[in-house]
Amino acid sequence: MNTREHAIALVTGANKGIGRAAAQQLATLGMTVLVGARDPQRGAEAAAAIRAAGGTAHALTVDVTEAATVHAAAQWIAERFGHLDVLINNAGISGSGQVDPADAVDQIPSTVDLSMVRKVFEINVFGVIAVTNAMLPLLRRSSAPRIVNVASHAASLTLFSDPDGPFAALLPSAAYSPSKSALLSLTVNYANELRKDGILVNAVAPGYVDTDSNNHTGFLTVEQGAAILVRMATLGADGTTGGFFSEDGPVPW
Repeated sequence: MNTREHAIALVTGANKGIGRAAAQQLATLGMTVLVGARDPQRGAEAAAAIRAAGGTAHALTVDVTEAATVHAAAQWIAERFGHLDVLINNAGISGSGQVDPADAVDQIPSTVDLSMVRKVFEINVFGVIAVTNAMLPLLRRSSAPRIVNVASHAASLTLFSDPDGPFAALLPSAAYSPSKSALLSLTVNYANELRKDGILVNAVAPGYVDTDSNNHTGFLTVEQGAAILVRMATLGADGTTGGFFSEDGPVPW
């Protein structure tokens, strides 16, 4: 793995959970980590904790649904560093709040509240486009730019459409799962466009991680979940692009 020491990395939704763990791991590798968070205080606390552990971190207010904060963050990075090496689009919501996925009946397609679907797509899909496009000029100034989009096994149409598969018993979803499937499509399309620029773009599935979004029913630690984010953020020059991976390897579309 290429540690890419001294690289500049922005992680959205990095004040807690998988994003926070990824930020810490990148800092441990020697990167300067920009902790993107909607809440300035929580972002500042996470960045301070990373610095206390010996890393280099700065808090950035980034609400992926608010263009002003996204563009202000891009301007700050440009003025402070002049470029960006890694973008991890981690910010996202389930739509159902802090609930066990087995109880997320508000996601069932035939009865879903359309406003909830819009909110989920606004963050999980449109927010990724907004942040990525704002950061692309900075990424293009990097010698080894990497984009990592945090998806989910729930994004896989192959896994979800198998009546005998591991996801057959899960509740159908009209919001979270489709939003992550759309993120996979975006990943491939960005990868195809940016391949000529040397920007590697991949999606990852962290696994069933113990976080607020599943009411802490996950069996993996946030550190375990963050490992694949870090792996794809530190790909070498011969690394893949346009793929979908977990720590176990490629995930089917």
